Amino acid sequence: MPRKKELSFEESLEKLEEIVKTMEEGSLSLKDLMTNYSEGVQLAKNCLTSLDRAEKAMDLLVKEEKGTVKEEHLDIEGE
Repeated sequence: MPRKKELSFEESLEKLEEIVKTMEEGSLSLKDLMTNYSEGVQLAKNCLTSLDRAEKAMDLLVKEEKGTVKEEHLDIEGE
């Protein structure tokens, strides 16, 4: 069975925003609300995973100091 293509952060966020908008309209059945909620949770998880990967990549910033290479942790405001 082929593996599903993972959506990008932007694609996940866009789909999540569409789901929220549809749910806020209030015209969905309970079954459709539950389906959308479940999909929204997965999309939110994908967004958080993408952000976590980006943060870890930023932690590996490298700077040269007199010909040497040094890794530094990126301090993010609020953490």
